[in-house]
Amino acid sequence: MNQPVFEERDADRPSVRMGPWRFVVWFGTVSLLADFVYEGARSITGPLLASLGASALVVGVVTGAGEAAALGLRLVSGPLADRTRRFWGLAIAGYALTVASVPLLGVVGVLWAACALVIAERVGKAVRSPAKDTLLSHATAATGRGRGFAVHEALDQIGALVGPLLVAGVLALTGNDYGPALGVLALPGIAVLLLLLWLRARVPDPEAYEREVTAAAPTAPGGRDGRDGRLPRAFWTYAGFTAATTTGFATFGVLSYHLVQRHLLSAAWVPVLYAAAMAVDAVAALATGWLYDRHGPRVLIALPVLTAGVVALAFTDTVAVAVVGSLVWGAAMGIQESTLRATVADLVPSGRRATAYGLFAGVVGAASLAGGALTGGLYGYSVPVLITVVVVIQVLAAVLLLVTGVRTASGPTE
Repeated sequence: MNQPVFEERDADRPSVRMGPWRFVVWFGTVSLLADFVYEGARSITGPLLASLGASALVVGVVTGAGEAAALGLRLVSGPLADRTRRFWGLAIAGYALTVASVPLLGVVGVLWAACALVIAERVGKAVRSPAKDTLLSHATAATGRGRGFAVHEALDQIGALVGPLLVAGVLALTGNDYGPALGVLALPGIAVLLLLLWLRARVPDPEAYEREVTAAAPTAPGGRDGRDGRLPRAFWTYAGFTAATTTGFATFGVLSYHLVQRHLLSAAWVPVLYAAAMAVDAVAALATGWLYDRHGPRVLIALPVLTAGVVALAFTDTVAVAVVGSLVWGAAMGIQESTLRATVADLVPSGRRATAYGLFAGVVGAASLAGGALTGGLYGYSVPVLITVVVVIQVLAAVLLLVTGVRTASGPTE
């Protein structure tokens, strides 16, 4: 399947002064640096709050509220981005809130303020995400949706790996002093904002990438504005498939609980396994992104297969098999974080895309909550029942994808 590709040179128009691949890579570098900051902080949120007097209940409520805000508030920020068309402004504001909140966590010294900053960091993600994904979607119209989002996700995961390792190293050097460990994250945070401002100056209107592709292929979906119309039926069908496959997806928290409680791994080895899973995440994103651009949404059939494989492998009592199951979890995450987002961009016209990303995040958030409760609850009841239920859900998700035949600009499923 051929994708229009821009030459990697600066364009003559003032709205596009770098090639689309360069834009994707630089935007991926922004995400790398941002993940460096907030994943570094999230790796020690629990111990930090505990050091300020928080109970396990408080930690659970605060972090849960933060995740709810990160997903739920996108239902507001997505339509706001479409209505105002201030995609750069919302993206920069969201990143600024995140990178300002994290270093302050190390110096506030009181529990209530630290809790507020933890939630504020997640609010920043909610503010920026629909706008950020929309900006990225315009460039990937030229590079290929799957490959563009996959490269972005791979760069993102580098930051998710390095940030926690740096924080761990500073804690080791300072005798578990949270101030310096979080303060050092101010440097990549400043770099995030400077790079964003530079990108906005170079490419004030990323939609120009997509306009050129649409002009070259006037029959492609997305040629219409869609700003005042309803979201396409295909989007809702696709959201239904995503909800189904995500509902059976076990969280890494449940996987790591099993590994430690069954004495398959020590607690010290769990972060190492998580890092390995993140490496698999990046590889899976790149592979499925390339396949998506060639074969369209049919490649998403891999997601319910992998999701079923996670519970079938990870919840065994054999170390090697359980570790493989955790790596399969990483592969499924790679598809969720890249190709699922790429498909939204192909299903929804530009004028309604940020709204779609906000709604899609709400669907994923609700399904993730249901999936975490389902897998956690059934794990305590019966592992064979857990495996059976998840496999059945994934079979239904696969049938939904195949029967409905979701169609995008990249090609049909059939």
